[in-house]
Amino acid sequence: MKEKKPFYKKWWVWVLAIFILAIGANLGSEEDQRPAPKQEEEAVATEQTESDSKPPTEVEEQESNVPKEHAAALKKAESYAKRSNMSKEAIRHQLTSEYGEGFSEEAAIYAIEQIDYDWKENALKKAESYSKTSHMSKQGIYNQLISEHGEKFTEEEAQYAIEHLEADYNQNALKKAESYSKTSHMSKQGIYKQLISEYGEKFTEEEAQYAIKHLEVDYNRNALEKAKSYQKTSGMSPEEIYHQLTSEYGETFTDEEARYAIEHLNE
Repeated sequence: MKEKKPFYKKWWVWVLAIFILAIGANLGSEEDQRPAPKQEEEAVATEQTESDSKPPTEVEEQESNVPKEHAAALKKAESYAKRSNMSKEAIRHQLTSEYGEGFSEEAAIYAIEQIDYDWKENALKKAESYSKTSHMSKQGIYNQLISEHGEKFTEEEAQYAIEHLEADYNQNALKKAESYSKTSHMSKQGIYKQLISEYGEKFTEEEAQYAIKHLEVDYNRNALEKAKSYQKTSGMSPEEIYHQLTSEYGETFTDEEARYAIEHLNE
């Protein structure tokens, strides 16, 4: 009886082992040939992902070195220019005023330097508003536009506004005359003087004459209302009231209008 050989001495066992080792070596070689991921590429990808995930406003804030107060002042300045048609100097004053926005002078200056606006157009819009709502004269509007107590536009900006303003100053004068008659019960001469006065409305003589000519008023009634006012507030006698009504330094009513007022004073 033949003695059996151990399995490792059999030829086919060695063939199989060599085959398995060859396959393993081949796989290991392929694994080594694969390129390792670059750390630099991973870092870039990570940075891009983090950057993309941040809100745009956060990115903008990081990129900007403008102080928050300066940025806030600029937004306010833009709002005043756009919505209120204010001048550059008026905006600066509003930004720094303790009764306004209370920004620092530095923040206000930054805002004014950065804002890009057509100040001439703002002056024109202001002029249109004064003409439409306040029925002002050409000279009155101009003075208001450049006044340090008014709109604070430059003379050049105000002149542009006046030249491009489409207004009927005759009608403006008439509207003013109607207002003086209705609310102040003034005489014809009193209204005329107020319309042309350099301390009053500053209309031209022609514009004031147009207003007086087209004004529909009962001057007797105006004189009576004035007389009642003097009697009530000043305790004046009829003679004193009459003198005040007709005086060139007073109400400048005619004698006839003043007599009507005195005759009907106690009715």
